[in-house]
Order: sequence, then structure tokens, then C-alpha cells
Amino acid sequence: MDAIRKRLEQELRSATARLRQMGGTESLDDTRPVADTGFADEVDVIQVNESREIGYATRELLVERVNRLSSALDRLDGGAYGTCAECGEAIAPARLRVMPEVETCVRCQEKLERFGRSDDDDLVEASAGASTEED
Repeated sequence: MDAIRKRLEQELRSATARLRQMGGTESLDDTRPVADTGFADEVDVIQVNESREIGYATRELLVERVNRLSSALDRLDGGAYGTCAECGEAIAPARLRVMPEVETCVRCQEKLERFGRSDDDDLVEASAGASTEED
């Protein structure tokens, strides 16, 4: 378990450092509307917007990874690391080696990607019942 903890902590430090390197807040130029920047060419405006959106998306992915890694460390401390959060079965060691922060086994992850979480299913059924009653 020490090797797992060291790897999770190292990946957390790496992701956090990359996030800090990208910068947590935008500069005034990043938040200013592109039309106000004085660009004369529409292509330049598109490139600036695209670059900004890529930066936002990358930051969002890094924040999500930091949260998943932190959660994995919490599960490790609580003794639940390596156990699927959906079915309670052990997560394959090969899967944990590739993605040490995962919470679900392959089978449950496939189900989640296909159908969503069971909580979402209850909401869908409830809203479907409500729309049927209105008809």
C-alpha cells in the first residue's frame, strides 16, 4: 500500500503543479471580450477564442483529476481503495496500475457510461411518471 500511496501522492503533486503552472486566474486580456482587443481579422478572433476555450477545458480536466486523486487517497486511508464503488467487487489490479484513481471496475464503468448512475435512473423514471400523469 505504501507504493500505491506514493504513486497517488506523486501524481497529485504533478497535476497540482501543472494546474498552478497554467495559472488559477485569467489575466485581464483573457477575460476581456475579444471584440475589444482590436483584432482586425476574424481568424485572429477565432484563434484567440479557441485558445481560451482550450485553456479552460484543460484546467477543468486537471481540477477533476486532482479531485479524483484526492478521493483515491481518502479511500486508501479508509480502507476502500481498490473496491468498486458501484458493486463492491475488487477492481482489477491492471486497471488500478493504469488509472490509480478509478472508483469503479470495468464492468460497472461500462454500465455507467451506457446508462448513467442508478440515482439518475430514478430521476428519469420520476419525471417520466409526472409527464404521463399530465397527459
